Amino acid sequence: MSWRFWKRGKAMPTPGDEGWEQALVNRVVLDQLAERRRSRRWGVFFKLLTFAYLIVLLVLLWPDDLVTHVSPGEDHTALIEVKGLVAPQTNAGADRVLTALRRAYEDENTQGIILRINSPGGSPVQAGYINDEIRRLRKQHPDIPVYAVAADLCASGGYYIAVAADAIYVDKASLIGSIGVRIDAFGFVEALQELGIERRLLTAGQNKGILDPFSPLPAEQRRYLQGVLDQLHRQFIEVVRAGRGERLKGGDELFSGLFWSGEESVALGLADGLGSASSVARELIGAEKIVEYSTEKDLLEHLADRLGAAFAASLLRLTGADGYPLAR
Repeated sequence: MSWRFWKRGKAMPTPGDEGWEQALVNRVVLDQLAERRRSRRWGVFFKLLTFAYLIVLLVLLWPDDLVTHVSPGEDHTALIEVKGLVAPQTNAGADRVLTALRRAYEDENTQGIILRINSPGGSPVQAGYINDEIRRLRKQHPDIPVYAVAADLCASGGYYIAVAADAIYVDKASLIGSIGVRIDAFGFVEALQELGIERRLLTAGQNKGILDPFSPLPAEQRRYLQGVLDQLHRQFIEVVRAGRGERLKGGDELFSGLFWSGEESVALGLADGLGSASSVARELIGAEKIVEYSTEKDLLEHLADRLGAAFAASLLRLTGADGYPLAR
């Protein structure tokens, strides 16, 4: 059989060889696919390069007055938003709230601070960090009052934060309270049995699989979990009592996990009165001008969040890790 060398060192059958027509078609198709994959790879590369250039340019030209709401130089009330889930890496997380709080205290023109809370709660650890730091800073700066103002919802971890303030003000229709702790889980044991599915869970440590939804929950593990919840609940109650003191007028029902309207919360001593951020700034702090110190995600962070997945997908395509082989 005679052969001749083709480009890139690949051998190709010559006319007259057995199956040379099919081999030729296969070779042409493979080369076309290789060219398309190579073009796609370089296209993705240049798109990423252009994107990186635009981001660098945006950072260099980014005006400072778009990053912050603060306008120092005159007396004002500092406003800090505690909005959404109290958890790490959120706008209501401890890092962002406390950064804003410290900046507000450092400004010599701050006459008072308002924490405007609109949160269903979240992490007791994050809420505890914020509560502890508010109380510490209040002792260091007794001449700067701190007020919590509830918007639609100030519950659970949101209320945990609010009780660190000098006073709490609400709208009559706000929802306040939910002083309790919960663990959520499902149990699918009987469903597996009916489907004839065997659960195989291997652990080192007899309680390592606790709360596994496909395994039974023994009575001793249930008692243990309830003990953990009760301990966290006691901590929550202690924080509320320390913050509200003799202003609390209700009994144990306050700590049952129930929540009340803002109007009812004032009657129960969970809040001090009806008011908004504007009315508190004007009538209690005496500085009607409100300056926002909240450190929410800026445009660059939002861009990173929205484009992160697309960027990762592009890298996968560039490296061939998305299941499509690169041209060699």
